[in-house]
Amino acid sequence: MTPKGSIRTPGAERIQADGAALGPADEELDRSLRPRRLSDFVGQPAVRDQLAVFIEAARARGESLDHVLLAGPPGLGKTSLAQIVATELEAPFVQTAGPALERKGDVAAFLTALEPRSVFFVDEIHRLPRALEETFYPAMEDRRLPITVGQGAGARVVTLDLPPFTLIGATTRAGLLTTPLRDRFGVTHRLELYGPEDLARIVLRSAHILGVEIDEDGATMIAGRSRGTPRVANRLLRRVRDFAEVRGAGWIDADVAARALDLLQVDGAGLDRLDRDILETVCLKFDGGPVGLSTLAVAVGEEADTVEDVYEPYLLQQGLLKRTPRGREATPAAWRHLGLEPPKGRSESLF
Repeated sequence: MTPKGSIRTPGAERIQADGAALGPADEELDRSLRPRRLSDFVGQPAVRDQLAVFIEAARARGESLDHVLLAGPPGLGKTSLAQIVATELEAPFVQTAGPALERKGDVAAFLTALEPRSVFFVDEIHRLPRALEETFYPAMEDRRLPITVGQGAGARVVTLDLPPFTLIGATTRAGLLTTPLRDRFGVTHRLELYGPEDLARIVLRSAHILGVEIDEDGATMIAGRSRGTPRVANRLLRRVRDFAEVRGAGWIDADVAARALDLLQVDGAGLDRLDRDILETVCLKFDGGPVGLSTLAVAVGEEADTVEDVYEPYLLQQGLLKRTPRGREATPAAWRHLGLEPPKGRSESLF
């Protein structure tokens, strides 16, 4: 029996982390846009090439792949890579998430149900309760699972042998992982934001799968406003497709893409409404900063983790925001992007 909150493939079944099945249309769409092989995976060349070597070596030896840690901002393909590893290894794929594991029994249920050479994917592994990490240590190192049977003076420890398996952990906050857990991963990769050329290739591939007519200029326009993230590129493509069908001729060029993205309030730098709200809040309400993360999150009406994990990385990469020991500050580029003038006495300090 598959534990609650898991995914097991082969079998083409996809379950959300809370155990609820995706709708058939969403399931098919999500599955169709994901690359299934390393050869289909666009971007991240160093990660892709290294994984190809490690996978081939593991298959040649008939062994499970060493444990893998994938770090990076959301939407860059960590889940897709984990599924690809399982496919390339021709191994069962089982998925859960750190927050779904609340007790040691939850971890034991997953580990004892694994088939030999399974790929066990734990998303958001940095949110794994600290008390549960120790359960993973012997399982990752020695493929053994100590279980306490009974209570009090009569309690005893029974050690179960586990089949060979590969744990793949995904995290957007690698710094929150404890050193003992991080050191038990034999393969560690950090995924970086994508360049516009790779994103344009992803848009063209997804458009072909969706049956959308699009030219290279239209794909480049969407890619340029996708925040360096394939997930965002695919989401924008679907919305631009809707615009093209309703207010256009049904096909996408640069002009149609630009008008659709303007309607979506995604500007030329890829910033959406909340991105601009964050910059405007720092610039106008806090005179350019510094302002603490929690204060900034309250001011824009978002969770601090969402601001830090989803919005801030792109603003930092674009040079619109900077971190200082006292908080976040707007850069000169942020003021220029918003068409604002820095307050008197501050403009000189910014340049």
